Amino acid sequence: MESVRDDPNALLLFLRDMPKGGDLHSHLSGAVYAESFVKWAAEDGRCLMRATLALSPPPCNARDGEIPATDILRDAGLHGDVIDAWSMRNWHPARLNGHDQFFESFGKFGSEDSRLGDMLAEVTMRAASQNVTYLELMFGPDRGFAIGLGIRTGFDNDFSRMRARVLDGGLVRALSAARREIDAAELKQRKLMSCDATPASEACSVVVRYLYQVLRGLPPEAVFAQILAGFEMARVDPRFVGFNLVMPEDYPVPMRDFSLHMRMIDYLHALYPEVKITLHAGELAEGLVPPDGMTFHIRESIRLGHASRIGHGTAVLFENQPVELMREMAAKKILVEVSLWSSDGILGIKGRRHPIGTYLKYGVPIALATDDEGVSRTTITSEYRKAVEEQGLDYRTIKGMARNSIAYSFVDDITKARLLAGLDSAFTRFEAKYAGMQQQ
Repeated sequence: MESVRDDPNALLLFLRDMPKGGDLHSHLSGAVYAESFVKWAAEDGRCLMRATLALSPPPCNARDGEIPATDILRDAGLHGDVIDAWSMRNWHPARLNGHDQFFESFGKFGSEDSRLGDMLAEVTMRAASQNVTYLELMFGPDRGFAIGLGIRTGFDNDFSRMRARVLDGGLVRALSAARREIDAAELKQRKLMSCDATPASEACSVVVRYLYQVLRGLPPEAVFAQILAGFEMARVDPRFVGFNLVMPEDYPVPMRDFSLHMRMIDYLHALYPEVKITLHAGELAEGLVPPDGMTFHIRESIRLGHASRIGHGTAVLFENQPVELMREMAAKKILVEVSLWSSDGILGIKGRRHPIGTYLKYGVPIALATDDEGVSRTTITSEYRKAVEEQGLDYRTIKGMARNSIAYSFVDDITKARLLAGLDSAFTRFEAKYAGMQQQ
Protein backbone atom coordinates (compact mmCIF):
# COMPACT_ATOMS: atom_id res chain seq x y z
CA MET A 1 0.00 0.00 0.00
CA GLU A 2 2.87 2.35 0.76
CA SER A 3 4.07 1.97 -2.82
CA VAL A 4 0.75 3.29 -4.18
CA ARG A 5 -0.14 5.75 -1.42
CA ASP A 6 0.66 8.74 -3.64
CA ASP A 7 -1.01 7.28 -6.74
CA PRO A 8 -4.77 7.89 -6.27
CA ASN A 9 -5.85 5.49 -9.01
CA ALA A 10 -3.61 2.61 -7.94
CA LEU A 11 -4.60 3.20 -4.31
CA LEU A 12 -8.28 3.03 -5.23
CA LEU A 13 -7.81 -0.31 -7.01
CA PHE A 14 -5.85 -1.67 -4.04
CA LEU A 15 -8.44 -0.59 -1.45
CA ARG A 16 -11.39 -1.75 -3.52
CA ASP A 17 -9.80 -5.20 -3.74
CA MET A 18 -8.97 -5.32 -0.03
CA PRO A 19 -11.19 -7.40 2.30
CA LYS A 20 -13.16 -5.04 4.53
CA GLY A 21 -15.01 -7.26 6.98
CA GLY A 22 -18.25 -5.59 7.99
CA ASP A 23 -20.15 -2.34 7.97
CA LEU A 24 -21.52 -1.79 11.49
CA HIS A 25 -23.12 1.63 11.01
CA SER A 26 -25.50 1.85 8.05
CA HIS A 27 -28.95 3.44 7.97
CA LEU A 28 -30.91 1.36 5.47
CA SER A 29 -32.92 4.15 3.83
CA GLY A 30 -29.85 6.39 3.68
CA ALA A 31 -27.78 3.59 2.17
CA VAL A 32 -29.97 3.45 -0.96
CA TYR A 33 -28.99 5.69 -3.86
CA ALA A 34 -31.54 8.32 -4.90
CA GLU A 35 -31.81 6.89 -8.41
CA SER A 36 -33.41 3.76 -6.96
CA PHE A 37 -35.99 5.75 -5.04
CA VAL A 38 -36.87 7.62 -8.24
CA LYS A 39 -37.30 4.36 -10.14
CA TRP A 40 -39.50 2.81 -7.45
CA ALA A 41 -41.59 5.96 -7.08
CA ALA A 42 -42.32 5.90 -10.82
CA GLU A 43 -43.19 2.20 -10.76
CA ASP A 44 -45.47 2.66 -7.74
CA GLY A 45 -47.38 5.59 -9.21
CA ARG A 46 -46.23 8.09 -6.62
CA CYS A 47 -46.23 11.86 -7.00
CA LEU A 48 -43.63 14.61 -6.69
CA MET A 49 -44.28 17.99 -5.11
CA ARG A 50 -42.69 20.23 -7.71
CA ALA A 51 -42.00 23.07 -5.28
CA THR A 52 -40.24 20.99 -2.62
CA LEU A 53 -39.07 17.97 -4.67
CA ALA A 54 -40.58 15.70 -2.01
CA LEU A 55 -42.52 12.52 -2.80
CA SER A 56 -46.22 12.24 -1.96
CA PRO A 57 -48.79 9.44 -2.32
CA PRO A 58 -51.18 9.20 -5.29
CA PRO A 59 -53.40 10.48 -6.77
CA CYS A 60 -51.39 13.45 -8.02
CA ASN A 61 -53.17 16.79 -7.69
CA ALA A 62 -51.90 19.26 -10.30
CA ARG A 63 -53.58 22.16 -8.47
CA ASP A 64 -51.38 21.44 -5.46
CA GLY A 65 -48.27 21.36 -7.62
CA GLU A 66 -47.99 17.58 -7.75
CA ILE A 67 -46.74 15.77 -10.83
CA PRO A 68 -46.40 12.02 -11.51
CA ALA A 69 -43.04 10.64 -10.44
CA THR A 70 -42.76 9.16 -13.92
CA ASP A 71 -42.10 12.72 -15.13
CA ILE A 72 -38.77 12.67 -13.28
CA LEU A 73 -37.52 9.98 -15.67
CA ARG A 74 -38.64 11.95 -18.74
CA ASP A 75 -36.98 15.24 -17.82
CA ALA A 76 -33.20 15.15 -17.44
CA GLY A 77 -33.10 18.53 -15.74
CA LEU A 78 -35.77 17.58 -13.22
CA HIS A 79 -34.06 14.25 -12.65
CA GLY A 80 -30.82 16.03 -11.80
CA ASP A 81 -32.59 18.43 -9.46
CA VAL A 82 -34.25 15.53 -7.64
CA ILE A 83 -31.02 13.56 -7.22
CA ASP A 84 -29.29 16.67 -5.88
CA ALA A 85 -32.16 17.32 -3.44
CA TRP A 86 -32.24 13.73 -2.21
CA SER A 87 -28.50 13.44 -1.60
CA MET A 88 -25.25 15.35 -1.11
CA ARG A 89 -24.53 15.34 -4.85
CA ASN A 90 -23.51 18.80 -6.08
CA TRP A 91 -24.04 20.16 -2.58
CA HIS A 92 -22.50 23.59 -2.04
CA PRO A 93 -22.35 25.48 1.28
CA ALA A 94 -23.30 28.74 -0.44
CA ARG A 95 -26.78 27.28 -1.00
CA LEU A 96 -27.31 25.27 2.17
CA ASN A 97 -25.04 24.00 4.93
CA GLY A 98 -24.09 20.32 4.74
CA HIS A 99 -25.89 19.41 7.96
CA ASP A 100 -29.28 20.64 6.70
CA GLN A 101 -28.77 19.36 3.15
CA PHE A 102 -28.04 15.90 4.52
CA PHE A 103 -30.89 15.57 6.98
CA GLU A 104 -33.53 17.34 4.86
CA SER A 105 -33.00 14.81 2.07
CA PHE A 106 -34.59 12.02 4.15
CA GLY A 107 -37.89 13.87 4.36
CA LYS A 108 -38.03 14.15 0.59
CA PHE A 109 -37.70 10.50 -0.46
CA GLY A 110 -39.12 8.90 2.71
CA SER A 111 -38.45 5.37 3.91
CA GLU A 112 -40.30 3.37 1.21
CA ASP A 113 -41.43 0.62 3.61
CA SER A 114 -43.11 -1.26 0.75
CA ARG A 115 -39.72 -1.61 -0.95
CA LEU A 116 -37.87 -3.19 1.95
CA GLY A 117 -36.82 -6.22 -0.10
CA ASP A 118 -35.51 -4.03 -2.93
CA MET A 119 -33.58 -1.89 -0.47
CA LEU A 120 -32.01 -4.91 1.20
CA ALA A 121 -30.98 -6.32 -2.16
CA GLU A 122 -29.36 -3.10 -3.35
CA VAL A 123 -27.38 -2.53 -0.17
CA THR A 124 -26.29 -6.16 0.14
CA MET A 125 -25.15 -6.40 -3.47
CA ARG A 126 -23.13 -3.22 -3.12
CA ALA A 127 -21.53 -4.57 0.05
CA ALA A 128 -20.50 -7.77 -1.72
CA SER A 129 -18.99 -5.77 -4.58
CA GLN A 130 -16.84 -3.92 -2.02
CA ASN A 131 -15.62 -7.15 -0.35
CA VAL A 132 -17.83 -6.69 2.71
CA THR A 133 -19.14 -9.90 4.26
CA TYR A 134 -21.28 -8.59 7.15
CA LEU A 135 -23.85 -5.80 7.54
CA GLU A 136 -25.72 -4.35 10.48
CA LEU A 137 -28.55 -2.25 9.06
CA MET A 138 -30.61 0.26 11.03
CA PHE A 139 -34.31 0.64 10.29
CA GLY A 140 -37.70 0.74 12.00
CA PRO A 141 -39.57 -2.48 11.18
CA ASP A 142 -42.98 -1.76 12.72
CA ARG A 143 -44.21 1.08 10.46
CA GLY A 144 -44.31 3.49 13.39
CA PHE A 145 -46.60 1.35 15.57
CA ALA A 146 -44.44 1.79 18.68
CA ILE A 147 -44.41 5.55 18.17
CA GLY A 148 -48.19 5.75 18.00
CA LEU A 149 -48.60 3.36 20.90
CA GLY A 150 -46.31 5.42 23.07
CA ILE A 151 -48.17 8.63 22.28
CA ARG A 152 -51.51 6.99 23.03
CA THR A 153 -50.15 5.58 26.27
CA GLY A 154 -48.70 8.85 27.50
CA PHE A 155 -45.57 9.44 29.53
CA ASP A 156 -45.10 8.07 33.01
CA ASN A 157 -42.06 8.71 35.19
CA ASP A 158 -42.57 5.22 36.59
CA PHE A 159 -40.85 3.27 33.81
CA SER A 160 -42.08 -0.06 35.16
CA ARG A 161 -45.69 1.05 34.94
CA MET A 162 -45.17 2.58 31.51
CA ARG A 163 -43.54 -0.58 30.20
CA ALA A 164 -46.52 -2.66 31.34
CA ARG A 165 -48.97 -0.29 29.66
CA VAL A 166 -47.05 -0.31 26.36
CA LEU A 167 -46.81 -4.10 26.34
CA ASP A 168 -50.52 -4.37 27.13
CA GLY A 169 -51.23 -2.03 24.22
CA GLY A 170 -50.29 -4.64 21.62
CA LEU A 171 -46.57 -4.08 21.07
CA VAL A 172 -45.71 -7.79 20.91
CA ARG A 173 -48.41 -8.45 18.30
CA ALA A 174 -47.16 -5.53 16.21
CA LEU A 175 -43.59 -6.82 16.32
CA SER A 176 -44.82 -10.26 15.25
CA ALA A 177 -46.48 -8.66 12.23
CA ALA A 178 -43.27 -6.77 11.50
CA ARG A 179 -41.30 -10.01 11.57
CA ARG A 180 -43.64 -11.49 8.96
CA GLU A 181 -43.09 -8.46 6.73
CA ILE A 182 -39.33 -8.89 7.08
CA ASP A 183 -39.68 -12.58 6.15
CA ALA A 184 -41.43 -11.53 2.92
CA ALA A 185 -38.88 -8.78 2.25
CA GLU A 186 -35.98 -11.21 2.64
CA LEU A 187 -37.60 -13.62 0.20
CA LYS A 188 -37.81 -10.79 -2.33
CA GLN A 189 -34.24 -9.79 -1.56
CA ARG A 190 -32.98 -13.31 -2.29
CA LYS A 191 -34.98 -13.43 -5.51
CA LEU A 192 -33.54 -10.11 -6.69
CA MET A 193 -30.04 -11.35 -5.87
CA SER A 194 -30.63 -14.67 -7.72
CA CYS A 195 -29.74 -16.69 -4.65
CA ASP A 196 -31.38 -19.84 -6.04
CA ALA A 197 -29.28 -19.74 -9.20
CA THR A 198 -26.19 -21.86 -9.79
CA PRO A 199 -23.79 -20.41 -8.96
CA ALA A 200 -25.49 -18.00 -6.56
CA SER A 201 -24.47 -14.38 -6.40
CA GLU A 202 -21.68 -13.50 -3.97
CA ALA A 203 -24.16 -11.16 -2.31
CA CYS A 204 -26.10 -14.18 -1.08
CA SER A 205 -23.26 -15.08 1.28
CA VAL A 206 -23.21 -11.66 2.95
CA VAL A 207 -24.53 -12.01 6.51
CA VAL A 208 -27.12 -9.33 7.27
CA ARG A 209 -28.37 -8.41 10.72
CA TYR A 210 -30.55 -5.53 11.89
CA LEU A 211 -30.57 -2.82 14.55
CA TYR A 212 -33.93 -1.43 15.63
CA GLN A 213 -33.74 2.31 15.09
CA VAL A 214 -35.37 4.64 17.62
CA LEU A 215 -36.41 8.13 16.46
CA ARG A 216 -35.17 10.15 19.43
CA GLY A 217 -36.49 13.53 18.29
CA LEU A 218 -40.03 12.63 19.38
CA PRO A 219 -41.89 13.06 22.70
CA PRO A 220 -40.52 11.01 25.63
CA GLU A 221 -43.43 8.53 25.57
CA ALA A 222 -42.77 7.75 21.90
CA VAL A 223 -39.04 7.33 22.51
CA PHE A 224 -39.61 5.02 25.49
CA ALA A 225 -42.02 2.82 23.51
CA GLN A 226 -39.50 2.52 20.66
CA ILE A 227 -36.62 1.67 22.99
CA LEU A 228 -38.79 -0.99 24.57
CA ALA A 229 -39.66 -2.28 21.10
CA GLY A 230 -35.95 -2.47 20.30
CA PHE A 231 -35.26 -4.56 23.39
CA GLU A 232 -38.27 -6.80 22.72
CA MET A 233 -37.41 -7.30 19.05
CA ALA A 234 -33.83 -8.26 19.85
CA ARG A 235 -35.08 -10.74 22.43
CA VAL A 236 -37.47 -12.59 20.11
CA ASP A 237 -35.83 -12.29 16.67
CA PRO A 238 -32.15 -13.27 16.23
CA ARG A 239 -31.95 -11.14 13.09
CA PHE A 240 -32.20 -8.06 15.34
CA VAL A 241 -28.95 -7.90 17.25
CA GLY A 242 -29.47 -4.60 19.08
CA PHE A 243 -30.78 -1.09 18.71
CA ASN A 244 -29.64 2.49 18.22
CA LEU A 245 -31.06 5.98 18.66
CA VAL A 246 -31.23 8.01 15.43
CA MET A 247 -32.08 11.57 14.29
CA PRO A 248 -29.66 14.49 14.64
CA GLU A 249 -28.12 14.71 18.07
CA ASP A 250 -28.17 18.52 17.91
CA TYR A 251 -31.94 18.78 17.40
CA PRO A 252 -33.73 20.43 20.37
CA VAL A 253 -35.47 17.32 21.72
CA PRO A 254 -32.41 15.00 21.68
CA MET A 255 -30.38 17.74 23.36
CA ARG A 256 -33.05 18.40 25.99
CA ASP A 257 -33.88 14.74 26.67
CA PHE A 258 -30.46 13.11 26.22
CA SER A 259 -30.05 12.13 29.86
CA LEU A 260 -33.71 11.07 30.08
CA HIS A 261 -33.19 8.73 27.12
CA MET A 262 -30.13 7.25 28.83
CA ARG A 263 -32.16 6.65 32.01
CA MET A 264 -34.80 4.85 29.96
CA ILE A 265 -32.14 2.59 28.48
CA ASP A 266 -30.55 2.04 31.88
CA TYR A 267 -33.88 0.83 33.31
CA LEU A 268 -34.70 -1.47 30.40
CA HIS A 269 -31.15 -2.82 30.15
CA ALA A 270 -31.59 -4.36 33.61
CA LEU A 271 -34.58 -6.31 32.26
CA TYR A 272 -32.94 -7.29 28.96
CA PRO A 273 -29.22 -7.54 29.83
CA GLU A 274 -28.47 -9.78 26.85
CA VAL A 275 -29.47 -7.15 24.27
CA LYS A 276 -26.54 -5.27 22.71
CA ILE A 277 -26.56 -1.47 22.46
CA THR A 278 -24.80 0.94 20.12
CA LEU A 279 -25.53 4.65 20.37
CA HIS A 280 -24.99 7.75 18.28
CA ALA A 281 -23.08 10.05 20.62
CA GLY A 282 -20.82 13.02 20.17
CA GLU A 283 -21.93 13.54 16.55
CA LEU A 284 -21.49 17.25 17.19
CA ALA A 285 -19.14 20.02 16.15
CA GLU A 286 -17.91 23.17 17.82
CA GLY A 287 -20.50 25.93 17.40
CA LEU A 288 -23.34 23.59 16.42
CA VAL A 289 -24.64 23.49 20.01
CA PRO A 290 -23.66 25.39 23.18
CA PRO A 291 -20.34 24.21 24.66
CA ASP A 292 -21.95 22.56 27.70
CA GLY A 293 -24.01 20.37 25.36
CA MET A 294 -20.84 18.66 24.16
CA THR A 295 -19.46 17.67 27.54
CA PHE A 296 -21.23 14.44 28.50
CA HIS A 297 -23.01 12.60 25.67
CA ILE A 298 -20.37 9.95 25.01
CA ARG A 299 -19.69 9.32 28.69
CA GLU A 300 -23.40 9.00 29.55
CA SER A 301 -23.97 6.71 26.57
CA ILE A 302 -21.37 4.33 27.96
CA ARG A 303 -22.05 4.54 31.68
CA LEU A 304 -25.81 5.03 31.73
CA GLY A 305 -26.80 3.87 28.24
CA HIS A 306 -24.62 0.72 28.43
CA ALA A 307 -23.35 1.25 24.88
CA SER A 308 -20.63 -1.16 23.84
CA ARG A 309 -20.14 0.83 20.63
CA ILE A 310 -20.35 4.56 19.89
CA GLY A 311 -21.44 5.99 16.56
CA HIS A 312 -19.30 8.88 15.24
CA GLY A 313 -17.91 10.28 18.53
CA THR A 314 -16.46 13.33 16.77
CA ALA A 315 -16.90 15.60 19.82
CA VAL A 316 -14.90 13.43 22.22
CA LEU A 317 -12.31 16.16 22.86
CA PHE A 318 -15.06 18.49 24.10
CA GLU A 319 -16.22 16.01 26.74
CA ASN A 320 -15.32 16.62 30.36
CA GLN A 321 -11.94 14.96 30.99
CA PRO A 322 -11.62 13.58 27.44
CA VAL A 323 -8.32 11.77 27.97
CA GLU A 324 -9.69 9.86 30.95
CA LEU A 325 -12.79 9.05 28.89
CA MET A 326 -10.76 7.64 26.00
CA ARG A 327 -8.66 5.59 28.41
CA GLU A 328 -11.89 4.22 29.86
CA MET A 329 -13.15 3.39 26.36
CA ALA A 330 -9.91 1.58 25.58
CA ALA A 331 -10.03 -0.39 28.83
CA LYS A 332 -13.68 -1.36 28.31
CA LYS A 333 -13.09 -2.02 24.59
CA ILE A 334 -15.78 0.45 23.51
CA LEU A 335 -15.50 0.61 19.73
CA VAL A 336 -16.13 3.81 17.78
CA GLU A 337 -17.92 3.49 14.43
CA VAL A 338 -16.17 6.15 12.33
CA SER A 339 -17.76 7.50 9.15
CA LEU A 340 -15.28 9.95 7.73
CA TRP A 341 -17.40 11.06 4.78
CA SER A 342 -20.49 11.91 6.80
CA SER A 343 -18.41 13.73 9.45
CA ASP A 344 -16.96 15.80 6.62
CA GLY A 345 -20.25 16.47 4.83
CA ILE A 346 -22.51 16.98 7.87
CA LEU A 347 -20.17 18.58 10.40
CA GLY A 348 -17.29 19.89 8.31
CA ILE A 349 -14.85 17.78 10.36
CA LYS A 350 -12.09 16.22 8.30
CA GLY A 351 -8.35 15.75 8.07
CA ARG A 352 -6.42 16.49 11.24
CA ARG A 353 -9.52 17.97 12.91
CA HIS A 354 -11.11 14.53 13.04
CA PRO A 355 -10.29 12.75 16.32
CA ILE A 356 -9.67 9.32 14.76
CA GLY A 357 -5.93 9.70 15.29
CA THR A 358 -6.43 10.67 18.92
CA TYR A 359 -8.68 7.69 19.52
CA LEU A 360 -5.98 5.43 18.05
CA LYS A 361 -3.32 7.11 20.19
CA TYR A 362 -5.18 6.11 23.35
CA GLY A 363 -5.94 2.58 22.14
CA VAL A 364 -9.67 3.00 21.45
CA PRO A 365 -10.81 0.40 18.88
CA ILE A 366 -12.11 1.82 15.58
CA ALA A 367 -14.11 0.41 12.67
CA LEU A 368 -14.82 2.35 9.49
CA ALA A 369 -18.45 2.52 8.39
CA THR A 370 -20.54 4.16 5.68
CA ASP A 371 -23.38 5.72 7.74
CA ASP A 372 -25.55 6.69 4.72
CA GLU A 373 -23.67 5.82 1.56
CA GLY A 374 -26.62 6.58 -0.73
CA VAL A 375 -27.19 10.08 0.61
CA SER A 376 -23.45 10.78 0.89
CA ARG A 377 -22.79 9.21 -2.56
CA THR A 378 -19.98 7.07 -1.18
CA THR A 379 -19.00 3.44 -0.58
CA ILE A 380 -17.06 1.64 2.14
CA THR A 381 -14.05 1.77 -0.20
CA SER A 382 -14.36 5.56 -0.17
CA GLU A 383 -14.16 5.49 3.63
CA TYR A 384 -10.93 3.48 3.52
CA ARG A 385 -9.48 5.77 0.85
CA LYS A 386 -10.25 8.82 3.01
CA ALA A 387 -8.62 7.09 5.98
CA VAL A 388 -5.41 6.56 4.00
CA GLU A 389 -5.28 9.81 2.03
CA GLU A 390 -6.51 12.27 4.66
CA GLN A 391 -5.71 10.55 7.94
CA GLY A 392 -2.41 8.99 6.81
CA LEU A 393 -3.27 5.59 8.24
CA ASP A 394 -1.01 2.67 7.36
CA TYR A 395 -1.98 -0.79 6.13
CA ARG A 396 -1.64 -2.51 9.50
CA THR A 397 -4.06 0.01 11.04
CA ILE A 398 -6.77 -0.21 8.40
CA LYS A 399 -6.47 -3.99 8.35
CA GLY A 400 -7.06 -3.95 12.09
CA MET A 401 -10.14 -1.81 11.55
CA ALA A 402 -11.51 -4.31 9.06
CA ARG A 403 -11.04 -7.08 11.62
CA ASN A 404 -12.64 -4.92 14.33
CA SER A 405 -15.74 -4.60 12.16
CA ILE A 406 -16.33 -8.33 12.65
CA ALA A 407 -14.83 -8.80 16.12
CA TYR A 408 -17.00 -6.02 17.62
CA SER A 409 -20.14 -6.91 15.69
CA PHE A 410 -23.26 -8.02 17.54
CA VAL A 411 -23.68 -11.22 15.55
CA ASP A 412 -23.81 -14.53 17.45
CA ASP A 413 -20.51 -16.10 18.46
CA ILE A 414 -20.65 -19.04 16.03
CA THR A 415 -21.30 -16.81 13.04
CA LYS A 416 -18.69 -14.33 14.24
CA ALA A 417 -16.05 -17.04 14.43
CA ARG A 418 -16.91 -18.16 10.90
CA LEU A 419 -16.76 -14.59 9.57
CA LEU A 420 -13.41 -13.94 11.29
CA ALA A 421 -11.95 -17.12 9.84
CA GLY A 422 -13.22 -16.14 6.40
CA LEU A 423 -11.76 -12.65 6.75
CA ASP A 424 -8.37 -14.04 7.78
CA SER A 425 -8.38 -16.34 4.76
CA ALA A 426 -9.37 -13.48 2.48
CA PHE A 427 -6.51 -11.35 3.78
CA THR A 428 -4.06 -14.24 3.27
CA ARG A 429 -5.11 -14.48 -0.40
CA PHE A 430 -5.14 -10.71 -0.84
CA GLU A 431 -1.67 -10.22 0.63
CA ALA A 432 -0.24 -13.10 -1.35
CA LYS A 433 -1.62 -11.57 -4.55
CA TYR A 434 -0.08 -8.17 -3.91
CA ALA A 435 3.18 -9.60 -2.62
CA GLY A 436 3.46 -11.45 -5.93
CA MET A 437 2.78 -8.24 -7.86
CA GLN A 438 5.44 -6.43 -5.79
CA GLN A 439 8.03 -9.04 -6.71
CA GLN A 440 7.33 -8.90 -10.45
